[in-house]
Amino acid sequence: MIGVPIVSHVLPGLAVLRELVARGHRVTYANDPSVAGLVTSAGAELVPCASVLPVADNAWPEDPVAAMGLFLDDAVQALPRLRAVYDADPADVYLYDIGAYAGRALAEAQGRPLVQLSPTFVGWDGYEEDVAVHVRQLPGADAYHERFARWLAGCGAATTGVDAFVGHPAKALALITRAMQPHADRVDTRAVTFVGPCFDLAQETGAWSRPAGAAKVLLVSLGSAFTRQPEFYRRCLAAYGGLPGWHVVLSIGRHTDPAGLGPVPANVEVHPWVPQRAVLAQADAFVTHAGMGGCSEGLVAGVPMIAVPQAADQFMNADRLVELGVARRLDTADATPGALRSALLALTSDPAVARRSAVLRAAARSEGGASRAADLVEAMLN
Repeated sequence: MIGVPIVSHVLPGLAVLRELVARGHRVTYANDPSVAGLVTSAGAELVPCASVLPVADNAWPEDPVAAMGLFLDDAVQALPRLRAVYDADPADVYLYDIGAYAGRALAEAQGRPLVQLSPTFVGWDGYEEDVAVHVRQLPGADAYHERFARWLAGCGAATTGVDAFVGHPAKALALITRAMQPHADRVDTRAVTFVGPCFDLAQETGAWSRPAGAAKVLLVSLGSAFTRQPEFYRRCLAAYGGLPGWHVVLSIGRHTDPAGLGPVPANVEVHPWVPQRAVLAQADAFVTHAGMGGCSEGLVAGVPMIAVPQAADQFMNADRLVELGVARRLDTADATPGALRSALLALTSDPAVARRSAVLRAAARSEGGASRAADLVEAMLN
């Protein structure tokens, strides 16, 4: 497995690797040492490959072209390090994250089977016209594209077209529920298989306990990358603090000082991190930034969601949750205490939302998960 050290990209595939290890396969994982604990927890062997992505302080540029350029920078510096390890000991099959371009380049240069693990939605027939063409019109996009093409021409990759290399994997496992995929009917199922969220739910039960007397539980989390939002957290405290019958779990990340939130109501517990899936398994509602990982976890848990998107694909994800009938979208500027409270009460009192949540929960859990993903990887070995 070749990855990038973004937690929301690492976590979705860990159960797949754990399943492969349990079946007797040797699994190595090339990634930054900062995620070594996650890698080894799955039984995989870390191959240290330092990353230049700004994950330590989440200092991502707001300019999307500049952000894309960082992933290219990472691939350019990573590929020689990967070749130094894997040219002498090539894998029988390579798995690679959507952001780990060096993984695809390495496998193609060696002529080995490869499978993309996608923690988010994949391209569809017409994606270039619907989305990519707009990105190509942004300032700096042409220079980025030309630089990417030059790298592909000289790195040994068999696929030298930038759009094909980035957007059209020969084989991909989408680690999301098909319900979250835009234009799912236009996805090439010869190349892409939706295996659903790959969670080991049995491992996480008991990691969090619902307090005695809590009639209902609400989880508030903006994930791992967009957590510098003290004003938003204060609004949540104002919206949900003292709300009769509700216990609130507020996850604020490691970049927000709890002291800056002011008085914390008695029905609220504040943490820099929580075992999110364990909390959601016992929750009744979820305020989320609508990252794909959070959306998947909410759907698997069958809880209605208030989507407060922050960046990247989260706006599309939020709208998709609304289309599915299980969420309300509130942009950050509109997420006042009153709006947050009203959305929660409306969602959790609507029987249609409860029915849709139950249907989507069952669908997500039926897609096969880690076991099916491992079957498909083993088929590549054979």
